[in-house]
Amino acid sequence: MRLAYFVDEYPPFFRGGLGTYAMEITRELIKLGHDISVFSRNVDRAPTRDVWGGVEVHRPLIPPLKDVTSLFTQGDVRNWDIEGQAFYAETFYYNLLSASKLVNQLVILEKRDYDLVISHDWLAAIGGIVASKAIKKPFIFHFHSTEGGRTGNGSATIKEIERIASQRADMIVTVSYAMRSELVRLGADEEKIRVVYNGVDPEKYNEDRLEAEEVSQLRERLGMKEDELMILFIGRLNWVKGADTLLQAMPLILREVPQAKLVILGRGEQEKLLMNMASNLGIEDRVVFEFKYVSEDERILLYAASDVVVFPSKYEPFGIVCTEAMSMSRPVIVGAKGTSGFREQIVPYGEEINGFHIDPNDPHDIAKYVVEVLKNDDLRVKMGKNGRNRVLEMFTWERIAKETIKVYEEVAG
Repeated sequence: MRLAYFVDEYPPFFRGGLGTYAMEITRELIKLGHDISVFSRNVDRAPTRDVWGGVEVHRPLIPPLKDVTSLFTQGDVRNWDIEGQAFYAETFYYNLLSASKLVNQLVILEKRDYDLVISHDWLAAIGGIVASKAIKKPFIFHFHSTEGGRTGNGSATIKEIERIASQRADMIVTVSYAMRSELVRLGADEEKIRVVYNGVDPEKYNEDRLEAEEVSQLRERLGMKEDELMILFIGRLNWVKGADTLLQAMPLILREVPQAKLVILGRGEQEKLLMNMASNLGIEDRVVFEFKYVSEDERILLYAASDVVVFPSKYEPFGIVCTEAMSMSRPVIVGAKGTSGFREQIVPYGEEINGFHIDPNDPHDIAKYVVEVLKNDDLRVKMGKNGRNRVLEMFTWERIAKETIKVYEEVAG
């Protein structure tokens, strides 16, 4: 099939897990023999048309819009700060420019034909809706999260974009059964929702390919002593991801496991809050903050250097970081309240146990299970082995790509 693919972030631009997903899944779809034209946001004046990892990518240049932002904003967006309004205007413009390029350049001038138009989340919904109508092809909308779930309440305008995209879509694809339930509660047509998980590259995320010296050097850089046990958190530093609740659990953990040390990696609005919390709790020497984005290679080393990985998210439609940690044979402790795709990845009991489910709002619950894992060497090994086996069985990009194509073929007929 030939696919027109609208996704806000694509290499070299990454904002979060969606960029990783888009990069990996499109590469796999190319391997399966399908043709893809990606339409992505242009950041730092990236090439407007090139091939990235075998995938054709279009990134229309967006002119400065701050002086005319008010012409693009609507509803509650008018109450956002100027940076937020500019981002919304640029997003709107990226969608329309991309749809125009698909229709006028690729279809009309270059005589290309497409089978499907596909959009990912609200950031790329408008382009997909407009393009699919213009070239009279089916529209598939991927929900990776919802505005209400990400923010706790959020923008009525963005929610309306999500509603219209759901309504116009011939099929909705989402990343977990937890997300499927959320979409149904929000009014999406249950009959046109399909669940396809995200994945990971188990060859890349494999501790056996790493040199022990590399891992030791990273631990040394982080200030980890040989006998210390490393707890790892990776993610955006906001209320949804729960790093603050994990930090509150640390004094409880240290009572039982004094050699534990927490590494928090990420960026976000909670950076100063977390540093102040560590100081107020008197645990500055037991917490390492890395307020930055790191390369994938360094992230892999961080998983390998850790003894347990903790993601106490309050809302997590899927959570690729969990799959990555599992593939690296690490036990994972995850938030399992509300919409939690983590819950579908982690088996918390029985012979296939590979981690624990916790209440992300309760520091005592987090501490209880972190302590249990850190105190039991055999359990950590068993969980790690089971986690990797579960990835190989269910969460490889090859498998995910094949399941995705089945959904696309169902729509294309």
